[in-house]
Amino acid sequence: MGYILRQFSFYDALDIVLVAIVLYRLLLIIKGTKAAQMLIGLALLLVVSIVARYLNLLTLDWLLQSFWSYIVIALIVIFQPEIRRTLAKIGETSLLQKFTTAEELKSIEEIVRAAVSLANRKIGGLIVIERETELKDFIEIGVPLDAKVSREILLSIFHPTSPIHDGAAIIRGNRIAAAGCFLPITLTTGLRKALGTRHRAALGITEETDAVSIVVSEETGSISVGMNGTLTEHLDMTTLRQLLTEAFTSKKAEEQRTPGGQIPESGPK
Repeated sequence: MGYILRQFSFYDALDIVLVAIVLYRLLLIIKGTKAAQMLIGLALLLVVSIVARYLNLLTLDWLLQSFWSYIVIALIVIFQPEIRRTLAKIGETSLLQKFTTAEELKSIEEIVRAAVSLANRKIGGLIVIERETELKDFIEIGVPLDAKVSREILLSIFHPTSPIHDGAAIIRGNRIAAAGCFLPITLTTGLRKALGTRHRAALGITEETDAVSIVVSEETGSISVGMNGTLTEHLDMTTLRQLLTEAFTSKKAEEQRTPGGQIPESGPK
């Protein structure tokens, strides 16, 4: 024991600390996802493999050893969404964060007003705002618009008579890049059964990218925000504005509180 301690250097300690930090961050990323359940299953298979070898169960041991030979490929296929999200998070640094301009703050306000208008009318809508991870692949399969962000345009996109109202509107900067876009559907089992495809798409895009999604339910008129693989439901105008402002600028915009039970709506109807 004394010999081991004498051979233990500062770099060995640093190595252990760094590995612990990496493992801790990975566990935080997969916490609450299907990846965590799959890791538990893999751990159980490992225990069975050890027991099979100890008891000399040749057939079972051979089958499990064959499985472990392809485990790397299996992990890449199974954890593909988590791997993409992890790499996207690694690429995010404080140096890459952009300060929101006055024009972008105005765009956030237009998005908030549009979401509240849709909610008051119980019109379904899905708005996705691009951050550091580009959404080029999703924009290309939609209808290109390149229009200035405004409440009126967003309302027209999601009007029930619009041919592109079922897809998502993707916003890049202060422009609506495209509408009618199809998004990946989350496979998580943690969502309420009452939430439909639109909510699952809103969550799915935030599992694979760092985008922020705003979804309005046409059944209840409820506003939800998807961010970092989680969905926050039942938001009012003030909370929605605060969440978006905190997500896109380092300084909080001044909060405007409006009394009343119904979700408030600014501007003319």
